[in-house]
Amino acid sequence: MRTPVSEDFAQGYPSDEAWHGYINNNDRVLLKVIRFSSPRSAGAECIDPDCTWVEQWIHRAGPREKIYFKPEEVKAAIVTCGGLCPGLNDVIRQIVITLEIYGVKKIVGIPFGYRGFGKELAEIPLTRKVVQNVHLSGGSLLGVSRGGPNVSEIVDSMQERGITMLFVLGGNGTHAGANAIHNECRKRGLKVAVVGVPKTIDNDILLMDKTFGFDTAVEEAQRAINSAYIEAHSAYRGVGVVKLMGRSSGFIAMQAALASGQIDICLIPEVPFELHGPHGVLHHLKYLLETKGSANFVEKTNAKDASGNIVYGDIGVHIHQEIKKYFKEIGDPADVKYIDPTYMIRACRANASDGILCTVLGQNAVHGAFAGYSGITVGICNTHYVYLPIPEVISYPKTVDPNSRMWHRCLTSTGQPDFI
Repeated sequence: MRTPVSEDFAQGYPSDEAWHGYINNNDRVLLKVIRFSSPRSAGAECIDPDCTWVEQWIHRAGPREKIYFKPEEVKAAIVTCGGLCPGLNDVIRQIVITLEIYGVKKIVGIPFGYRGFGKELAEIPLTRKVVQNVHLSGGSLLGVSRGGPNVSEIVDSMQERGITMLFVLGGNGTHAGANAIHNECRKRGLKVAVVGVPKTIDNDILLMDKTFGFDTAVEEAQRAINSAYIEAHSAYRGVGVVKLMGRSSGFIAMQAALASGQIDICLIPEVPFELHGPHGVLHHLKYLLETKGSANFVEKTNAKDASGNIVYGDIGVHIHQEIKKYFKEIGDPADVKYIDPTYMIRACRANASDGILCTVLGQNAVHGAFAGYSGITVGICNTHYVYLPIPEVISYPKTVDPNSRMWHRCLTSTGQPDFI
């Protein structure tokens, strides 16, 4: 609720009486909204050949009228794990602000991911004054890292510090750790709320429309794509190659290619391709140079070399080298420009769209903890904010469906053939 600025309204404003802003515990959000009539429909997800309709409902996120914890007894901790991602500071800021509105006085940040639960690193006191302007820059106020103490040691540290709420910002691996912490707390009979906020720039968390940082990544990737396009277009038989992040998911490359409209080839891990051969990427690249004079492509992929072996390491560098080698061998000139904007994208500030998403996710994470939920993560599903059990969203990474409408739209935009 709002804090009255006048003693005349010490008990609240008159409009508060008519406020219907609480979420009922029985409110639900529909998980799937498309009823497919055939398994052959684009993007169809069917449980049987007849595509039988099954309604699946999940908990709606938001503030509850009755809360489980007494705010004055709560000590809340925030930890950011994994790699950097635009929007981390936005989420941290909003969690702190919302906790203070609830009346929580003890809020701390755990430095450098789960490592911060070790004895060598001191926790960081957090207040609204501390976090007021942190969202104006990228990175993480608390720092990030991978790895750390084992689960038992982390829970021991939480007990020693008196932590009763833990907000974990991270991806699949971090959420697996948060779920293990939740289970260990239950095993010990501790009244601790462990709530996750999915942080993955790759957008590879199951059941969610998108994760924070993804929109910013797609937007920032446009700068790299445009630079590669100008370089390639200005050179004689120029080729622009942009490598984008995504691990095993090609969402950033696909969406960035769609947004750009300047891409001739988009390669993603989910769609097999060959570099060499009459139907390979390099042969098509030769055709593009002969007909257009230049070519541009983005990629995030696990490729195979000429022997069919999976290429490990930096795939962008590998493709860059293979393009130069190919055109040198056939005696045709090609001026190849390679750009990898990965760390520039990860470290930048969240854009407006992600800023809104981070704000609502941070607020709802606190609402979920005060409602008494634990072992959950907060996300957006079919445009509504929801709570999901952590095991449901980390069983495997979400990937691009090659039969989806979005991938077909990307192919329509690039005009590329199948590279097999």
